Amino acid sequence: MQRLTGLDAVFLYMETPTNHMHVASTGIFDPSTVPEGYDFEKVKDLVRDRLPLLPPFRRRLVTIPFELHHPLWIEDPDFDLDYHVRRAALPAPGGQKELAEFAAEVMSRPLDRSRPLWEMYVVEGLENGMIACITKTHHAAIDGVSGAELTVNLLDLQPEPAPVPEQEHPWKPDKEPSDIELVGYALSSLARQPLLAAKAVRRTFSTVLNTRRRNRQPDVNPPPGFFSAPRTSLNVAISPRRRFAFTEVHLDDIKMIKNALGGTVNDVVLAICSGALRAYFAERGENVEGPLQAMVPISVRTEEQKGAMGNQVSSLLVSLASDVEDPVERLHTITEGTKGAKEQEKAIGAATLTGDWAEFAAPALAARAARLASRTRVLERVRPLFNVTISNVPGPPFPLYSAGARMVALYPMGPINDGAALNITVMSYMTSVYFGLVADRDAVPEVWDIARHIDEALVELKKAADDAVRPAPKPASKSGSKAKKADTEADSTPAAE
Repeated sequence: MQRLTGLDAVFLYMETPTNHMHVASTGIFDPSTVPEGYDFEKVKDLVRDRLPLLPPFRRRLVTIPFELHHPLWIEDPDFDLDYHVRRAALPAPGGQKELAEFAAEVMSRPLDRSRPLWEMYVVEGLENGMIACITKTHHAAIDGVSGAELTVNLLDLQPEPAPVPEQEHPWKPDKEPSDIELVGYALSSLARQPLLAAKAVRRTFSTVLNTRRRNRQPDVNPPPGFFSAPRTSLNVAISPRRRFAFTEVHLDDIKMIKNALGGTVNDVVLAICSGALRAYFAERGENVEGPLQAMVPISVRTEEQKGAMGNQVSSLLVSLASDVEDPVERLHTITEGTKGAKEQEKAIGAATLTGDWAEFAAPALAARAARLASRTRVLERVRPLFNVTISNVPGPPFPLYSAGARMVALYPMGPINDGAALNITVMSYMTSVYFGLVADRDAVPEVWDIARHIDEALVELKKAADDAVRPAPKPASKSGSKAKKADTEADSTPAAE
C-alpha cells in the first residue's frame, strides 16, 4: 500500500461530474515500419510486457472509511488488461476532424475509480493508413513530466521492441485491506499531523511577510494575483463535454524567434498563444478589458525525483500582454512577466507551500466543496482566477516507435476546470512543437479557429524576427552619389550624330 500525497489527492477532490481530472495524449503512428505488419494484438502484448515499467497502470484507489485521510494506492488484485487497452476505428475519411472528435469523446468520460486510473485506445482507420493511440491517465497518478516519462517507457528507439529487464522483485497483487486496517493506517498518519501543521503555519507566515516585503521594492515587477484576470467567454462553468483541436509548428521557427527577439522558448510559446487568443476574441467581436492571464504549470521535480510517478508541480500566474498590439513588444512584456513570476516562485517556495497545505486537506470536505462550487456555478459570479491554462512539456528530439510503428506526431491533452474552459498544452517531439487544445464543448465551439490563429501568430512573430535580423541597407556614399548622377546625366545626353 502507498498513501497518496496531499497534492496527488487534491486532483481527486477537484473532480466533479463536469471537471474530469485526467490528462491524455494522442499519438499518430506509421504502421509501415512494423516488422511483419501491424496487428492490434502486438500493441496489447507490448503493453503487457512493459507493465513492470508502468507502476500506475496496475494500481487502484482504496478510500479510507469516513474519508478520514487521503486514499491509498494498492496493487490491483483484479487487474484486467483487456479492460484498459481497447480497439476503435474512425469513420471515413479518417482525417484530423474525425480523430479530434473521437479524442474529445474520450476526454469527455471520467475514469472508473474502481479500476486503475488509465485507458488506452488504439484507433484504426486514419487516412494514409496511419494508426492513432490515445492514452488517458488520471492527474492523481502523474503530472506532465512523469506522464511524458510514462509514455517513453511504452515506446522504443527502434522498430524492434527492446526486451524488458528482469525485475528484481516480481509484481505481486495486494490483498485488499480491511476497514479496520485502513482506519488504523489513517489514524497513525493523522497523529503526526499537528507537528507538520505547526511547521507549515510558521513557513507560510514567514513567506507572506517576505513576499510582501519583496514586492514593495522599486525594482520588482510582481506577477498578477488571483482574481485579477478580465472576464471572458472562456471563464464560465463547464459541462462534461469536450472539444479538441490541434496544430504543429516547426521548433526551429520558435528557436529563431527566441534568438532574434529574446526570451525563452516558453516565452515564445506564450506569445504565440497570446496572439492567437487576441485574434480569436477580435474575430468574435468580444471586447476583453485588460490583458489575459494564464496559469502556467511548472515542474519542481528534482534530479532525485526523476522517474518517480505522482505530482511534483507548482504553477505561475503570467500576464499574456494580449492588450499590447505590437507582437514584439508583447513578447518582451511576457518575457519580463515570466522572469518576475519565476523569481517570486523561487523566493517564496510555492511548491513547498502547496505540498504542505495539501497534506491537511480534509477529503470529505474538499470533495464536497468542489461539487458545491460546480453545482452553484460560483466561479461565474466572481472575477476569474485566471483565463486559460497553458502548459509546455519538453519531449524527445529523436524518433520513437510503438510495437514497431514509428510515431510521427504527439498531441498532448490537458484538463479544463470550472472558470477556465480552455487548456493549451504544448509538447515538442523531433523537429516539431505540437499544440493540443482541449475546451468545453459549449463555451468554445470554435476551438479549431484558435488552432488556426496559433499558426497565424507564429507567422506574425517570425516576420518580426526576420525583420530584426535582416541587415539594414547601407547608405550610399557621396562619391557613389556623384558617380550615379554623372551616369544619369550621360544617359540623358542625346547621342552625337
